[in-house]
Amino acid sequence: MQLSIDNLKQQGAFTGAPVEKTIEWTQDGETFTATTYVRAMSYHTAVSDIASARNGSDAVAGRIAACICDAEGKPVFTVADITGDADPERGALNGNLTMELLRVIGEVTGLGKNRTSSTPKPNSSTSSSSTASAAAPSKKRGSASATRKSANGQRTDGSTAG
Repeated sequence: MQLSIDNLKQQGAFTGAPVEKTIEWTQDGETFTATTYVRAMSYHTAVSDIASARNGSDAVAGRIAACICDAEGKPVFTVADITGDADPERGALNGNLTMELLRVIGEVTGLGKNRTSSTPKPNSSTSSSSTASAAAPSKKRGSASATRKSANGQRTDGSTAG
């Protein structure tokens, strides 16, 4: 393939519009739900990662600031908003919310998914694994988000500051 804008568009090499996601996190026994937009890791993320490495700033906060945006793709947070440096009285972003934002960033960007290879791995007849263990389903841990409720079982929309 020749490297060109048209060929890259056909291959899906551009991130396109941000992806709308619903997030849910628990804070002080209450569950909050919000809609956010996630920009797939892109040029913006690479610039943020390099800037974090150069100036010794928080790489995780930089990743969130680079990927979490509004519907038009404009950043919602600065690194200082996330770390609490923008307003020390307000403090850093809630830990559960931070983890939920990282979860949806990973979901949108495909982090943690195995990429399939175009060349299949050869099967070895000398493998030591048994067929019984190969047939058993894996026991994956469920997501820690999206099902929590407050202690009284009520959901909140997050529109009031608790």
